[in-house]
Amino acid sequence: MTNRRRAQARALAAAAPASAAWWLAASAFAIASLLLVVFAAKARAGATYDGGWKVVIITQSGNCDPAYSYPVRVTGGRVSYAGDGSFEISGNVSEGGGVNVTIARGDQRASGSGRLSASLGAGQWTGKSASTACSGRWEASRV
Repeated sequence: MTNRRRAQARALAAAAPASAAWWLAASAFAIASLLLVVFAAKARAGATYDGGWKVVIITQSGNCDPAYSYPVRVTGGRVSYAGDGSFEISGNVSEGGGVNVTIARGDQRASGSGRLSASLGAGQWTGKSASTACSGRWEASRV
């Protein structure tokens, strides 16, 4: 093999791993950038509804108290009870404001769904205990 051919072979051998490594690094960077953009967009979307909310539950059917009021907190799209007491509230708010929530206290359970906007919300709920079943609507406002 001539010196010229040896130099060309070494150049090709050296360039092949470098170009493959460059392609792999560029692909990894592109994927990481895409994931960062997607997760950042989800975090911003969930943050739209973050904060304190006052939720009023109005009974329209059944033998339950006429209305209940709960302080609720949304953090990163997760719904939780923000007051003192033995209530358990859990659920989530989607990027578009769709709400699904469950409220429990002892043998009493209720579930609700609806929608939040930037400062208000509304939806329907159903609930039951060992002795009765009720349903109605709920309204929410920022606090």
